[in-house]
Amino acid sequence: MQMGELLPKNKVQESCFCTKDLAFDLSLSAFLGDYIYNFGELIAHPIIKSLLGTKVEWLYYILQSFNSGNLVRYEELCRMHNATLSAQPALVENEKKLLEKINILCLMEIIFRCVLEQIVSIENVEYLLMKSLSVSLIEGIIDQVEGTIHVSWVQLRVLGIPQIKSLRDRFDNWMGKVHKAWLSIEVETPDLVAS
Repeated sequence: MQMGELLPKNKVQESCFCTKDLAFDLSLSAFLGDYIYNFGELIAHPIIKSLLGTKVEWLYYILQSFNSGNLVRYEELCRMHNATLSAQPALVENEKKLLEKINILCLMEIIFRCVLEQIVSIENVEYLLMKSLSVSLIEGIIDQVEGTIHVSWVQLRVLGIPQIKSLRDRFDNWMGKVHKAWLSIEVETPDLVAS
């Protein structure tokens, strides 16, 4: 049976309206939550898809930018939807907090991708690293003398398809290096390696 067969048309519209409102409220709560830095499960939930095709569709895309730590995309969406965002008092009042959160998520994405073996401390990065360490998003050691951080752990999170592909590529690369090292050992010390 279809929902329309069970409920009169106006009740179906009301149900859809409530779903969109709930998705909107959940999204705002996640953005503004003090210790919420993982948006993957929220994005994966079907209720969030109810934002698509509505006047608040922009919120879905901002959630995606937070989940992937994409600061450039977040800033682009903020420019595109400036008037709509300005009409949301909770977002306006917490603009600085949201910017800090997206910066932390961007930093976590950089660490996750291991783009840099060491991250050199530049303006505002040290603060973000300390904040990330203090809320247990990462574990590591900041070396102020060298101006580097060595990260040993990043908080687990739900990965999107691009992140999974990146991880697969890293594993493939690692497996290639292991295989190359094995072949080198085999050639250099054939007596030690039994086939």
